[in-house]
Amino acid sequence: MAEKDSLGLTLSGADIAGAAHYAKALHELQCFIGDPVATIDAAIAGSPDFVMAHVFKGYLYGLSTDHEATPIVKACHEAAARLPATGRERGHVAALGFLAEGRWHEAGRVLEDVSIDEPRDALGLLAGHQIDFFTGNSRMLRDRIARAMPAWSEGMAGYHATLAMQAFGFEEMGDYARAEMLGRRAIESEPRDGWAQHAVAHVMEMQCRQRDGIAWMRHNTDDWAGDSFLQVHNWWHLALFHYELGETDEALALFDAPIYGKHSTLALNMLDASALLWRLHLRGVDVGDRWAALAANWAPKAKDGNYAFNDAHAMMAFVGAGLDESARLLLEAQRHAMAGSGDNAGFTRDVGHPLTLAIKAFGDGDYAETVALLRPIRSIAYRFGGSHAQRDVIDLTLIEAAFRAGDTALAGALSAERAAARPDSPLSQFFMRRATELAAKTAFAEYQSV
Repeated sequence: MAEKDSLGLTLSGADIAGAAHYAKALHELQCFIGDPVATIDAAIAGSPDFVMAHVFKGYLYGLSTDHEATPIVKACHEAAARLPATGRERGHVAALGFLAEGRWHEAGRVLEDVSIDEPRDALGLLAGHQIDFFTGNSRMLRDRIARAMPAWSEGMAGYHATLAMQAFGFEEMGDYARAEMLGRRAIESEPRDGWAQHAVAHVMEMQCRQRDGIAWMRHNTDDWAGDSFLQVHNWWHLALFHYELGETDEALALFDAPIYGKHSTLALNMLDASALLWRLHLRGVDVGDRWAALAANWAPKAKDGNYAFNDAHAMMAFVGAGLDESARLLLEAQRHAMAGSGDNAGFTRDVGHPLTLAIKAFGDGDYAETVALLRPIRSIAYRFGGSHAQRDVIDLTLIEAAFRAGDTALAGALSAERAAARPDSPLSQFFMRRATELAAKTAFAEYQSV
Protein backbone atom coordinates (compact mmCIF):
# COMPACT_ATOMS: atom_id res chain seq x y z
CA MET A 1 0.00 0.00 0.00
CA ALA A 2 1.33 3.43 -0.92
CA GLU A 3 0.00 6.86 -1.71
CA LYS A 4 1.71 9.88 -3.20
CA ASP A 5 1.88 13.38 -1.79
CA SER A 6 0.81 16.48 -3.73
CA LEU A 7 4.28 16.75 -5.30
CA GLY A 8 4.35 13.16 -6.48
CA LEU A 9 6.55 11.64 -3.76
CA THR A 10 5.76 8.08 -2.67
CA LEU A 11 4.43 7.59 0.86
CA SER A 12 5.01 3.89 1.56
CA GLY A 13 2.44 2.26 3.83
CA ALA A 14 0.00 5.17 3.69
CA ASP A 15 -3.65 4.98 2.78
CA ILE A 16 -5.63 7.99 1.52
CA ALA A 17 -6.57 9.14 5.02
CA GLY A 18 -3.01 8.67 6.29
CA ALA A 19 -1.62 10.71 3.42
CA ALA A 20 -4.14 13.48 4.19
CA HIS A 21 -3.09 13.54 7.84
CA TYR A 22 0.55 13.66 6.77
CA ALA A 23 -0.11 16.62 4.48
CA LYS A 24 -1.89 18.45 7.29
CA ALA A 25 0.92 17.74 9.76
CA LEU A 26 3.48 18.96 7.24
CA HIS A 27 1.58 22.22 6.75
CA GLU A 28 1.33 22.67 10.51
CA LEU A 29 5.05 22.13 10.92
CA GLN A 30 5.92 24.43 8.03
CA CYS A 31 3.88 27.21 9.66
CA PHE A 32 4.69 26.19 13.26
CA ILE A 33 0.98 26.07 14.08
CA GLY A 34 -1.54 23.61 15.47
CA ASP A 35 -0.58 20.23 16.88
CA PRO A 36 1.45 18.27 14.32
CA VAL A 37 2.14 15.54 16.90
CA ALA A 38 -1.58 14.79 17.24
CA THR A 39 -2.05 14.99 13.49
CA ILE A 40 0.78 12.60 12.69
CA ASP A 41 -0.39 10.27 15.47
CA ALA A 42 -3.72 10.10 13.62
CA ALA A 43 -1.84 9.13 10.46
CA ILE A 44 -0.01 6.35 12.33
CA ALA A 45 -3.20 5.11 13.98
CA GLY A 46 -4.89 4.70 10.60
CA SER A 47 -1.80 3.53 8.71
CA PRO A 48 0.57 1.80 11.17
CA ASP A 49 2.93 0.78 8.33
CA PHE A 50 3.28 4.40 7.11
CA VAL A 51 7.05 4.71 7.34
CA MET A 52 7.29 8.48 6.85
CA ALA A 53 4.67 9.10 9.53
CA HIS A 54 6.93 7.38 12.06
CA VAL A 55 9.89 9.38 10.76
CA PHE A 56 7.92 12.61 10.95
CA LYS A 57 7.00 12.00 14.58
CA GLY A 58 10.62 11.15 15.36
CA TYR A 59 11.78 14.45 13.90
CA LEU A 60 9.21 16.39 15.93
CA TYR A 61 10.61 14.96 19.15
CA GLY A 62 14.24 14.76 18.07
CA LEU A 63 14.35 18.46 17.17
CA SER A 64 12.86 19.51 20.52
CA THR A 65 16.31 19.29 22.25
CA ASP A 66 14.54 17.85 25.31
CA HIS A 67 16.28 14.85 26.86
CA GLU A 68 12.91 13.33 27.77
CA ALA A 69 12.10 13.04 24.06
CA THR A 70 14.98 10.65 23.29
CA PRO A 71 13.12 7.38 24.04
CA ILE A 72 10.30 8.46 21.71
CA VAL A 73 12.77 9.31 18.94
CA LYS A 74 14.37 5.88 19.29
CA ALA A 75 11.00 4.15 19.27
CA CYS A 76 9.98 6.02 16.11
CA HIS A 77 13.24 5.02 14.44
CA GLU A 78 12.81 1.37 15.40
CA ALA A 79 9.24 1.35 14.07
CA ALA A 80 10.27 2.98 10.78
CA ALA A 81 13.32 0.77 10.29
CA ARG A 82 11.17 -2.37 10.20
CA LEU A 83 8.92 -1.14 7.40
CA PRO A 84 9.23 -1.35 3.60
CA ALA A 85 10.49 1.96 2.18
CA THR A 86 11.80 3.62 -0.94
CA GLY A 87 15.41 4.74 -1.16
CA ARG A 88 14.41 8.29 -0.28
CA GLU A 89 12.49 7.10 2.75
CA ARG A 90 15.38 4.90 3.86
CA GLY A 91 17.53 8.02 3.83
CA HIS A 92 15.10 9.62 6.26
CA VAL A 93 15.15 6.55 8.47
CA ALA A 94 18.94 6.65 8.58
CA ALA A 95 18.93 10.36 9.41
CA LEU A 96 16.45 9.79 12.23
CA GLY A 97 18.65 7.01 13.58
CA PHE A 98 21.62 9.37 13.74
CA LEU A 99 19.48 12.02 15.42
CA ALA A 100 18.35 9.47 18.03
CA GLU A 101 22.03 8.82 18.80
CA GLY A 102 22.79 12.52 19.15
CA ARG A 103 24.80 12.54 15.92
CA TRP A 104 23.40 15.81 14.61
CA HIS A 105 26.03 16.45 11.96
CA GLU A 106 25.66 12.98 10.48
CA ALA A 107 21.88 13.32 10.36
CA GLY A 108 22.27 16.62 8.54
CA ARG A 109 24.64 15.12 5.99
CA VAL A 110 22.29 12.24 5.22
CA LEU A 111 19.42 14.67 4.72
CA GLU A 112 21.68 16.75 2.50
CA ASP A 113 21.88 13.79 0.12
CA VAL A 114 18.13 13.17 0.39
CA SER A 115 17.51 16.75 -0.72
CA ILE A 116 20.05 16.60 -3.53
CA ASP A 117 18.35 13.51 -4.92
CA GLU A 118 14.82 14.80 -4.32
CA PRO A 119 14.74 18.57 -3.78
CA ARG A 120 10.94 18.59 -3.52
CA ASP A 121 11.03 16.51 -0.35
CA ALA A 122 9.63 19.22 1.93
CA LEU A 123 10.16 17.30 5.16
CA GLY A 124 13.77 16.58 4.23
CA LEU A 125 14.44 20.26 3.65
CA LEU A 126 12.68 21.32 6.83
CA ALA A 127 14.34 18.75 9.11
CA GLY A 128 17.74 19.44 7.56
CA HIS A 129 17.24 23.19 7.95
CA GLN A 130 16.44 22.80 11.64
CA ILE A 131 19.49 20.60 12.14
CA ASP A 132 21.62 23.29 10.48
CA PHE A 133 20.14 25.79 12.95
CA PHE A 134 20.79 23.61 16.00
CA THR A 135 24.38 23.00 14.90
CA GLY A 136 25.01 26.65 14.01
CA ASN A 137 25.80 25.83 10.38
CA SER A 138 25.01 29.20 8.78
CA ARG A 139 26.30 28.28 5.36
CA MET A 140 24.13 25.18 5.11
CA LEU A 141 21.12 27.13 6.36
CA ARG A 142 21.49 29.02 3.11
CA ASP A 143 22.93 26.44 0.73
CA ARG A 144 20.75 23.43 1.59
CA ILE A 145 17.72 25.42 0.49
CA ALA A 146 19.46 27.21 -2.40
CA ARG A 147 20.23 23.85 -4.01
CA ALA A 148 16.55 22.91 -3.93
CA MET A 149 15.03 26.23 -5.02
CA PRO A 150 15.11 25.53 -8.81
CA ALA A 151 12.73 22.62 -8.21
CA TRP A 152 10.17 24.85 -6.47
CA SER A 153 7.76 27.42 -7.85
CA GLU A 154 4.72 29.47 -6.93
CA GLY A 155 1.61 27.38 -6.43
CA MET A 156 3.38 24.27 -5.12
CA ALA A 157 2.25 23.10 -1.69
CA GLY A 158 4.66 24.42 0.92
CA TYR A 159 6.42 26.87 -1.39
CA HIS A 160 6.07 29.58 1.28
CA ALA A 161 8.10 27.45 3.70
CA THR A 162 10.90 27.05 1.17
CA LEU A 163 11.00 30.84 0.78
CA ALA A 164 11.01 31.25 4.56
CA MET A 165 13.90 28.85 5.05
CA GLN A 166 15.89 30.50 2.27
CA ALA A 167 15.17 33.88 3.88
CA PHE A 168 16.58 32.74 7.21
CA GLY A 169 19.62 31.22 5.53
CA PHE A 170 20.33 34.46 3.68
CA GLU A 171 19.95 36.42 6.93
CA GLU A 172 22.40 34.24 8.83
CA MET A 173 24.90 34.73 5.99
CA GLY A 174 24.44 38.51 6.08
CA ASP A 175 22.48 38.85 2.83
CA TYR A 176 19.84 41.00 4.47
CA ALA A 177 18.14 42.52 1.41
CA ARG A 178 17.36 39.16 -0.18
CA ALA A 179 16.43 37.69 3.21
CA GLU A 180 13.83 40.36 3.88
CA MET A 181 12.46 40.19 0.35
CA LEU A 182 11.95 36.42 0.49
CA GLY A 183 10.57 36.50 4.02
CA ARG A 184 7.98 39.09 3.03
CA ARG A 185 7.06 37.05 -0.06
CA ALA A 186 6.53 34.01 2.13
CA ILE A 187 4.22 35.94 4.44
CA GLU A 188 2.26 37.29 1.48
CA SER A 189 1.75 33.70 0.34
CA GLU A 190 1.04 32.26 3.81
CA PRO A 191 0.44 34.85 6.59
CA ARG A 192 0.62 32.15 9.26
CA ASP A 193 4.20 31.13 8.42
CA GLY A 194 5.91 31.77 11.75
CA TRP A 195 9.37 30.96 10.40
CA ALA A 196 9.06 33.61 7.70
CA GLN A 197 7.89 36.13 10.29
CA HIS A 198 10.90 35.23 12.38
CA ALA A 199 13.35 35.50 9.44
CA VAL A 200 12.35 39.09 8.75
CA ALA A 201 12.56 39.90 12.47
CA HIS A 202 16.14 38.59 12.41
CA VAL A 203 17.00 40.91 9.53
CA MET A 204 15.69 43.91 11.43
CA GLU A 205 17.51 42.84 14.60
CA MET A 206 20.83 42.53 12.79
CA GLN A 207 20.33 45.88 11.02
CA CYS A 208 19.34 47.65 14.27
CA ARG A 209 15.97 48.62 12.81
CA GLN A 210 14.18 48.46 16.13
CA ARG A 211 11.17 50.61 15.23
CA ASP A 212 10.72 48.72 11.96
CA GLY A 213 10.95 45.49 13.90
CA ILE A 214 8.30 46.51 16.40
CA ALA A 215 6.00 47.57 13.57
CA TRP A 216 6.67 44.30 11.69
CA MET A 217 5.81 42.15 14.70
CA ARG A 218 2.81 44.22 15.78
CA HIS A 219 1.01 44.51 12.45
CA ASN A 220 0.00 40.86 12.09
CA THR A 221 0.12 39.44 15.61
CA ASP A 222 -2.98 37.29 15.18
CA ASP A 223 -1.37 35.49 12.23
CA TRP A 224 1.98 34.54 13.78
CA ALA A 225 0.94 34.18 17.44
CA GLY A 226 -2.40 32.42 17.12
CA ASP A 227 -2.11 28.70 17.94
CA SER A 228 1.62 28.81 17.13
CA PHE A 229 4.31 26.81 18.88
CA LEU A 230 6.89 29.33 17.62
CA GLN A 231 5.05 32.25 19.17
CA VAL A 232 7.20 32.46 22.32
CA HIS A 233 10.31 32.84 20.21
CA ASN A 234 8.67 35.47 18.04
CA TRP A 235 7.45 37.39 21.10
CA TRP A 236 11.05 37.21 22.31
CA HIS A 237 12.16 38.91 19.11
CA LEU A 238 9.69 41.72 19.77
CA ALA A 239 11.07 42.03 23.31
CA LEU A 240 14.61 42.31 21.92
CA PHE A 241 13.63 45.36 19.89
CA HIS A 242 12.28 47.04 23.03
CA TYR A 243 15.35 45.97 25.02
CA GLU A 244 17.72 47.48 22.48
CA LEU A 245 15.82 50.78 22.71
CA GLY A 246 16.08 50.74 26.51
CA GLU A 247 12.35 50.13 26.84
CA THR A 248 12.82 47.58 29.58
CA ASP A 249 9.30 47.91 31.03
CA GLU A 250 7.88 46.79 27.69
CA ALA A 251 10.32 43.87 27.60
CA LEU A 252 9.29 42.80 31.11
CA ALA A 253 5.61 43.08 30.21
CA LEU A 254 6.18 40.73 27.28
CA PHE A 255 8.05 38.33 29.57
CA ASP A 256 5.18 38.31 32.06
CA ALA A 257 2.51 37.57 29.47
CA PRO A 258 3.25 35.82 26.16
CA ILE A 259 6.87 34.79 26.77
CA TYR A 260 6.70 33.16 30.19
CA GLY A 261 3.31 33.94 31.68
CA LYS A 262 2.35 30.26 31.49
CA HIS A 263 5.64 29.00 33.01
CA SER A 264 6.30 26.56 30.19
CA THR A 265 8.50 23.53 30.86
CA LEU A 266 9.54 23.15 27.21
CA ALA A 267 13.26 23.75 26.81
CA LEU A 268 12.88 25.94 23.72
CA ASN A 269 10.46 28.26 25.54
CA MET A 270 12.52 28.38 28.72
CA LEU A 271 15.58 29.22 26.64
CA ASP A 272 13.92 32.39 25.35
CA ALA A 273 12.79 33.31 28.86
CA SER A 274 16.33 32.92 30.22
CA ALA A 275 17.81 34.83 27.30
CA LEU A 276 15.58 37.84 27.92
CA LEU A 277 15.96 37.95 31.70
CA TRP A 278 19.74 37.60 31.43
CA ARG A 279 19.97 40.53 29.03
CA LEU A 280 17.91 42.61 31.45
CA HIS A 281 20.09 41.41 34.33
CA LEU A 282 23.22 42.53 32.45
CA ARG A 283 21.68 45.96 32.04
CA GLY A 284 21.07 46.21 35.80
CA VAL A 285 17.29 45.84 35.59
CA ASP A 286 15.62 44.47 38.72
CA VAL A 287 13.56 41.53 37.48
CA GLY A 288 12.16 40.73 40.91
CA ASP A 289 11.30 37.10 41.60
CA ARG A 290 10.90 36.17 37.93
CA TRP A 291 14.00 33.98 38.01
CA ALA A 292 12.51 31.66 40.64
CA ALA A 293 9.76 30.01 38.60
CA LEU A 294 11.99 29.73 35.55
CA ALA A 295 14.88 28.19 37.49
CA ALA A 296 12.51 25.74 39.16
CA ASN A 297 11.45 24.47 35.74
CA TRP A 298 15.05 24.26 34.53
CA ALA A 299 16.17 22.37 37.66
CA PRO A 300 14.88 18.91 36.63
CA LYS A 301 16.90 19.25 33.42
CA ALA A 302 20.14 20.17 35.21
CA LYS A 303 21.46 16.61 34.96
CA ASP A 304 20.50 16.05 31.32
CA GLY A 305 23.73 17.12 29.60
CA ASN A 306 21.71 16.83 26.40
CA TYR A 307 22.31 20.05 24.48
CA ALA A 308 24.97 22.59 25.43
CA PHE A 309 23.00 25.59 24.18
CA ASN A 310 20.25 24.77 26.67
CA ASP A 311 22.77 24.26 29.47
CA ALA A 312 24.06 27.82 29.18
CA HIS A 313 20.56 29.23 29.41
CA ALA A 314 19.70 26.98 32.35
CA MET A 315 22.77 28.32 34.15
CA MET A 316 21.51 31.88 33.61
CA ALA A 317 18.36 30.94 35.53
CA PHE A 318 20.27 29.14 38.28
CA VAL A 319 22.55 32.15 38.75
CA GLY A 320 19.58 34.53 38.72
CA ALA A 321 17.67 32.47 41.31
CA GLY A 322 20.71 31.55 43.39
CA LEU A 323 20.31 27.78 42.91
CA ASP A 324 23.89 26.74 43.63
CA GLU A 325 23.15 23.00 43.81
CA SER A 326 21.41 23.00 40.44
CA ALA A 327 24.37 24.90 39.01
CA ARG A 328 26.75 22.30 40.41
CA LEU A 329 24.70 19.42 38.97
CA LEU A 330 24.62 21.10 35.58
CA LEU A 331 28.40 21.51 35.45
CA GLU A 332 28.81 17.90 36.54
CA ALA A 333 26.45 16.78 33.76
CA GLN A 334 28.47 18.78 31.26
CA ARG A 335 31.68 17.08 32.33
CA HIS A 336 29.95 13.74 31.79
CA ALA A 337 28.62 14.90 28.41
CA MET A 338 32.10 15.87 27.23
CA ALA A 339 33.15 12.25 27.70
CA GLY A 340 30.27 11.02 25.52
CA SER A 341 30.21 9.98 21.88
CA GLY A 342 27.47 12.18 20.44
CA ASP A 343 27.96 15.61 18.88
CA ASN A 344 26.93 17.31 22.11
CA ALA A 345 30.33 16.30 23.51
CA GLY A 346 31.91 18.69 21.02
CA PHE A 347 29.22 21.36 21.44
CA THR A 348 29.89 21.30 25.17
CA ARG A 349 33.66 21.04 25.09
CA ASP A 350 34.21 23.78 22.49
CA VAL A 351 31.71 26.38 23.65
CA GLY A 352 29.02 25.22 26.06
CA HIS A 353 31.16 24.38 29.07
CA PRO A 354 33.35 27.50 29.07
CA LEU A 355 30.28 29.66 28.45
CA THR A 356 28.37 28.02 31.30
CA LEU A 357 31.37 28.46 33.60
CA ALA A 358 31.58 32.12 32.54
CA ILE A 359 27.92 32.71 33.39
CA LYS A 360 28.50 31.11 36.80
CA ALA A 361 31.60 33.28 37.32
CA PHE A 362 29.60 36.39 36.42
CA GLY A 363 27.00 35.44 39.02
CA ASP A 364 29.77 34.97 41.58
CA GLY A 365 31.08 38.46 40.82
CA ASP A 366 34.31 37.13 39.32
CA TYR A 367 34.21 39.35 36.27
CA ALA A 368 37.87 38.91 35.35
CA GLU A 369 37.30 35.15 35.14
CA THR A 370 34.19 35.73 33.04
CA VAL A 371 36.28 37.74 30.59
CA ALA A 372 39.02 35.11 30.52
CA LEU A 373 36.52 32.34 29.74
CA LEU A 374 34.55 34.20 27.09
CA ARG A 375 37.25 35.77 24.98
CA PRO A 376 38.57 32.48 23.50
CA ILE A 377 35.13 31.22 22.45
CA ARG A 378 33.70 34.29 20.72
CA SER A 379 34.96 33.35 17.26
CA ILE A 380 33.82 29.72 17.52
CA ALA A 381 30.52 30.22 19.35
CA TYR A 382 28.56 29.07 16.28
CA ARG A 383 29.75 25.55 17.00
CA PHE A 384 27.16 25.03 19.72
CA GLY A 385 24.19 26.17 17.65
CA GLY A 386 21.65 28.95 17.60
CA SER A 387 21.48 32.14 15.56
CA HIS A 388 23.61 35.27 15.51
CA ALA A 389 20.90 37.07 17.47
CA GLN A 390 20.82 34.39 20.16
CA ARG A 391 24.60 34.11 20.46
CA ASP A 392 24.86 37.88 20.86
CA VAL A 393 24.31 37.25 24.57
CA ILE A 394 27.94 36.08 24.70
CA ASP A 395 29.21 39.46 23.52
CA LEU A 396 26.82 41.29 25.81
CA THR A 397 28.03 39.29 28.80
CA LEU A 398 31.66 39.87 27.86
CA ILE A 399 31.19 43.63 27.49
CA GLU A 400 29.40 43.93 30.82
CA ALA A 401 32.01 41.78 32.56
CA ALA A 402 34.78 44.00 31.17
CA PHE A 403 33.05 47.09 32.57
CA ARG A 404 32.45 45.49 35.97
CA ALA A 405 36.02 44.22 36.13
CA GLY A 406 37.19 47.81 35.61
CA ASP A 407 39.15 46.81 32.52
CA THR A 408 39.07 50.23 30.91
CA ALA A 409 40.99 49.32 27.76
CA LEU A 410 39.02 46.18 26.99
CA ALA A 411 35.65 47.75 27.78
CA GLY A 412 36.48 50.63 25.45
CA ALA A 413 37.72 48.34 22.71
CA LEU A 414 34.66 46.10 22.86
CA SER A 415 32.32 49.08 22.91
CA ALA A 416 34.02 50.57 19.86
CA GLU A 417 33.84 47.22 18.11
CA ARG A 418 30.11 46.97 18.72
CA ALA A 419 29.49 50.57 17.69
CA ALA A 420 31.26 49.88 14.39
CA ALA A 421 29.17 46.77 13.77
CA ARG A 422 25.90 48.34 14.99
CA PRO A 423 26.30 52.10 14.55
CA ASP A 424 22.58 52.82 14.76
CA SER A 425 22.04 50.86 17.95
CA PRO A 426 21.02 52.78 21.10
CA LEU A 427 22.69 50.03 23.11
CA SER A 428 25.98 50.59 21.24
CA GLN A 429 25.76 54.29 22.07
CA PHE A 430 25.06 53.43 25.72
CA PHE A 431 28.22 51.32 25.86
CA MET A 432 30.28 54.06 24.25
CA ARG A 433 29.09 56.59 26.85
CA ARG A 434 29.97 54.18 29.65
CA ALA A 435 33.39 53.52 28.12
CA THR A 436 34.10 57.26 27.97
CA GLU A 437 33.02 57.71 31.59
CA LEU A 438 35.11 54.75 32.76
CA ALA A 439 38.16 56.04 30.90
CA ALA A 440 37.74 59.47 32.52
CA LYS A 441 37.42 57.94 35.99
CA THR A 442 40.48 55.77 35.42
CA ALA A 443 42.52 58.73 34.18
CA PHE A 444 41.44 60.82 37.16
CA ALA A 445 42.36 58.03 39.58
CA GLU A 446 45.76 57.68 37.95
CA TYR A 447 46.27 61.47 38.14
CA GLN A 448 45.44 61.47 41.86
CA SER A 449 47.88 58.63 42.52
CA VAL A 450 50.82 60.54 41.01
